[in-house]
Amino acid sequence: MNLLLNLISFVGIFGLCGIAWLGSEDRKIIPWKIIGVGVGMQLVIGALVFALPITQQFIVFLNDLLNSFIAAAEQGSRFMFGSVIVPPSTGGGAGIGAAAKWLVNTLGTPYVAGSGTALGGANLDLGYVFAFRALPLIIFFSALVGLLYRLGILPFIIGIFAKFFRQVMGISGAEALSGAANIFVGIESAIAVKPFLADMTRSELCAILTSCFGSIASTVLGLYAGFLLPVFPNITGHLMSASVLTIPACFVISKILVPETGEPLTMGGIPKEEEDPDKPKQSIMDSIILGALDGVKMAVGIAAVLIAIVSLVKLLDSSFAGLAGLASSENSLVAMVGSLFSNISLNNIFGVLFLPLTFLTGVSLDPAELWTTSVLIGQRVLQTSIPPYLSLAALAREGALSDRAILIVSYVLCGFAHVPSYGIFVGGLGNLAPSRRSEIGSLGWKALWGATLATLMTGCIAGIFFFEGSGAAILGR
Repeated sequence: MNLLLNLISFVGIFGLCGIAWLGSEDRKIIPWKIIGVGVGMQLVIGALVFALPITQQFIVFLNDLLNSFIAAAEQGSRFMFGSVIVPPSTGGGAGIGAAAKWLVNTLGTPYVAGSGTALGGANLDLGYVFAFRALPLIIFFSALVGLLYRLGILPFIIGIFAKFFRQVMGISGAEALSGAANIFVGIESAIAVKPFLADMTRSELCAILTSCFGSIASTVLGLYAGFLLPVFPNITGHLMSASVLTIPACFVISKILVPETGEPLTMGGIPKEEEDPDKPKQSIMDSIILGALDGVKMAVGIAAVLIAIVSLVKLLDSSFAGLAGLASSENSLVAMVGSLFSNISLNNIFGVLFLPLTFLTGVSLDPAELWTTSVLIGQRVLQTSIPPYLSLAALAREGALSDRAILIVSYVLCGFAHVPSYGIFVGGLGNLAPSRRSEIGSLGWKALWGATLATLMTGCIAGIFFFEGSGAAILGR
């Protein structure tokens, strides 16, 4: 059964490429070289991550290193908000605080370790308050990225990735540099190629936007990892590998959607970011402080988006529920209309839309599990990756999903391929190249679709190399 799922995952890669081709601006031009090299690169990286013992040990090492950063960030949160709101974590994940245990034992069902907390019919972990434990991770990682940039460590690593992507895939230097930077940062990756944006080809702009949507910034790596650490201890290292895996997929899909018909100016090499001689160089402390302040802005923005989006989704679902209530009407026509809305919600709508795409990842042949994972992946479109990651963690804790499903979905969700990011990336790129603002706006939705397909391709790679009995080792249990 598992080998059949592995085969579906492999075929799914080319199925997703075929779906992208159907929406191509010129279906007569098929970038065979980029497709072959990009898919081959993903398969090689996937084999290294999942099949080679030495690389697996490196992933565990990287995971432990990044988890130590998360633990350090939580220590800062604990200093600010106290140990009741931010209790010490147990088992690498989010623990439940002593105050929460007392509250539950006093007001409701006694607390049982590892079973979640029942309070008022809701499954809550009162020791994990999103605003106080998740958002501060962004501030810490943003400060860390600022420090690594100032020390020259991050630019050096990005340069290595950029040269590799350009030479192996045959893309322009600007595309390679922006894509490599997207492994570690967000829209800031476009600043390095700002002088070239006005003269870029349409295909280059689409590739840069797609890589922005398809990858995650290091600043939110800890945020996503924190949700799954209790059930997927090795998640941090795998999120990093997922971010690397997705960049070649982004180039493959974007070049299918918008084939290159021009001659990029930076085909000859990687462009170098020019330093302003009149701008004073930041000190190490300035870099940390400014990075932290940028993290505060990002954390506030994420909180604002989540409040707005989750509330709007609830409002729409309440409207559907109100219409479903008409099913009890004595009027047969009204009752029939009400019955049509009995199972309609935004999650179910997107679950249906993403069902074929989710099947192509080879996540499962069990209809119930396939549906559940499809709802999680579809949920990202409007609600960002945060609610589905939280739901994935809850389902994994309850044992409702297989190890294979947990791994594949965690890889697929690793990206900014959602509507709330449209304004950030399209607006940010448009501000850097005002003369191309209209074209960037039109390419934004195409790039968002391309990034969605690219993250699904990354899920296929995880599915190809997952075998029966390997789940415990990969997840780190």
